[in-house]
This record gives sequence, structure tokens and C-alpha cells, in this order.
Amino acid sequence: MGARTPVRAIGTLLLLVTAALAQGHHSAAMFDDSQRVTLTGTVREFQWSNPHCYVQLVVQPAKGPAQEWSLEMGAPNYLYNLGWRPSTLKAGEQVTVKIAPLRKGKAGGLLLELTKADGRHFGGKR
Repeated sequence: MGARTPVRAIGTLLLLVTAALAQGHHSAAMFDDSQRVTLTGTVREFQWSNPHCYVQLVVQPAKGPAQEWSLEMGAPNYLYNLGWRPSTLKAGEQVTVKIAPLRKGKAGGLLLELTKADGRHFGGKR
């Protein structure tokens, strides 16, 4: 066994760990970061969970039936540092959000900003 064997073993281990961590998180490519959409609606559910939090928002368009939008956010520890708490949103609250929409045009996106009816403002970008 040469002197380089432990160095190679450590290097291989680091590569494997890095690859595993990278695979555990998805890309943000599904969101169109060049577009911004503003929506006003009613919170159906606020999910405070790892690896991402979500807001399920029911939006009533001018014409047609209500649509439910699934809005992805950052991790709870990141959002906590921005002032979010598990109790920040309750079902039934009216909010206005700014999002980067899904590229495929479905009702969803990355939540960038949220304003509550009382005027309090929260950031949400990861």
C-alpha cells in the first residue's frame, strides 16, 4: 500500500458524499425566474415542512372557477430567519403573493413575496 492510498480513499469518499447531497435537492429550473405573477387569494393550507414549505392558495379569476395554486418556498430554517413561523399563515386568510410561475403554465410557482391583509410583508425566496 502506497502513501497515496489514504488520500485517494478520502477523495473518493468526499466525491460520494457530495454527489449524494447534490442529488437530494432538486433544481429550480421548473420556475420561470424571468417572469413575475401577482396573485390575490385565500390560504387553503400552509405546510411548514422539510425540505420546503408550501402555501396552497385558492385564487378566483375574473372568469371561470377558482384555481388552487401550489407555491413552493424555502426550507423552514431559512424562512425562520426571514421572520416566518409555523403560525404565520392560517387557512382562510386573504393574501397577495408575487411568484415566479412554473414554466409549463400550471397553477404553481416559487413564492417570492407575500403580503397579508394587515399589510405585513414576508419574503419567501430560497
